[in-house]
Amino acid sequence: MKARRLGSQEVRVHKNDDGLQATTSIQKPSRTRERSKLIAADERNNMPNFEDIAPRRSSDLDRRSFLRTTGIIAAATITGGLSLPAIARGSGGASVKPLVNGRRKLGTIEVSIVGLGCQDFTGTFYATHPNRADMITLARTAHERGVTLFDAAEAYGPLEVERILGEALAPVRNEVVYSSKFGWDIDPDTGRMMGGLNSRPEHIRRSIDGMLKRWRTDRIDLVYQHRTDPAVPIEDVAGTVKDLIAQGKVLHFGLSEPGPQTLRRAHAVQPVSAVQNEYSMMARDPEAEILPICKELGIGFVCWSPLAMAFLTGAIDQTTTFEQGDFRGMVPWFAPENRTGNLALIAVVKEWARRKDATPAQIALAWLMAQEPWIVPIPGTTKMTHLLDNIGADSVRLTPGELQELNAALVSTPVHGARLPAMVLSLSGVEAPAKQK
Repeated sequence: MKARRLGSQEVRVHKNDDGLQATTSIQKPSRTRERSKLIAADERNNMPNFEDIAPRRSSDLDRRSFLRTTGIIAAATITGGLSLPAIARGSGGASVKPLVNGRRKLGTIEVSIVGLGCQDFTGTFYATHPNRADMITLARTAHERGVTLFDAAEAYGPLEVERILGEALAPVRNEVVYSSKFGWDIDPDTGRMMGGLNSRPEHIRRSIDGMLKRWRTDRIDLVYQHRTDPAVPIEDVAGTVKDLIAQGKVLHFGLSEPGPQTLRRAHAVQPVSAVQNEYSMMARDPEAEILPICKELGIGFVCWSPLAMAFLTGAIDQTTTFEQGDFRGMVPWFAPENRTGNLALIAVVKEWARRKDATPAQIALAWLMAQEPWIVPIPGTTKMTHLLDNIGADSVRLTPGELQELNAALVSTPVHGARLPAMVLSLSGVEAPAKQK
C-alpha cells in the first residue's frame, strides 16, 4: 500500500478484492467517513444479489460491469470526501456522476424524474435481508443525489417501511415528497393483516392517522388507494380523501391499478394527481386505456416495477434461481417455459445499452421517461450500487428516431407469460361498485 497526494488530500492506493485499484483518504474520522463505512458495509453484506449468481460475460455491457466499478468508489462519490473520477459506464465509455437533475409534474406535484420505490426495505418481497441502518443510509443518499419522490405503503412491512423512511427523511422533510398507500385490511396500530381489502371511510381515516405518526409528519404529500375495493364505491373513497385534504392531512390523491371507469369517477369527485401501475418494456398494459385517460385528464403516471422485477437489468439468465419466499418464483415471466423467450427481449435491451454507452437498467428507465413528460419510474432497490445505476438513467436520452427504432424492436419481440400470478393480477383493473342513490 502506497501513500500519494490526490489534489490537496493524501490517499493510500491499494488493490481491492476484485484486483482493482482503489484509494483511501488519509484524514481524521468525521461524519462523512462514518457514512462511507455504512455504505461500504452495504456492499459487503450477504443479501442475495443477482449480479453474484448470474454468469459473467465479459462481452456484455450489463449491470455487473457498472456495479464492480461503482462498488469501489460509491462511498467517496456519495459523500464528496474524495475528489475521484466520476463513475464510468462500460469499458472505455464516457464518465458520468449519477445525479438526478430532471423534474416532472404529477398533476401539480413536482417530483424528481426518477423516484425510489421502497417496498423491499424490509426484505419481504424478494426474500432479501436488508439492514435497517443501511436502508436509512440508502434513502438519505437518494435524497443527496437529487431524488425527491419516496414511495411506500402501509402494507410494506407492514408499517415498517414507513417508519424507516420517516426516520431517514425527517431532517429533509420539506425537500421531499412522501408517497404512501392505504386499502388493505391492516390494523394501523399493530400491522396485523386482517385479510382482504378495506377502503371504508372510517378505515381510511385511521390509516392516514397511522401514516402521519410513522412518517413523523403532519401531512402525506400523495396518498393512493392501493387496490380498488369491490365493496366500496370509489365516490366514497375519493370523498373521504377530499375531506382529509381539506383537513391538511393529505395533499394529493392517487389510485394504484384502478379500472378505467373507476379512475374517471374518482377524478370527478377529487382530482387524481397520479396513477401508479406496473409499467415497463415487459408490462405494457397501461398503454391500452389508463395512459390515454391520464393524458386526457392531466393525471401523472408513476411506474412501479419499471425494471420488470430485475429482468430488465440483464442480471437474470436461464440458470438464475430464486430463494424460497422470493415473489418472482411465482411470476410467470420467470417460469422455465417462458424465460428463454423473454431473454430475447433482454438481448435487445443489452444491445441498446452498448449503443448508448449505458447499462440495461438505464435504457429501460430512459425508455419509460421518453414515453410521456408526465411519467415517473420508481425503481426499487436495497443496494447502493443499484441506486446509483438507476438514477444515472437521468443522463440517458433517446432521440425520437431512436425511440421509434427501439419500439419497433420491442414490438417484434413478444413477452411470454403474465406479469403477475393470476390471483394477484385479478386485483388489477377492478371497477368499484356503483354508489347507491
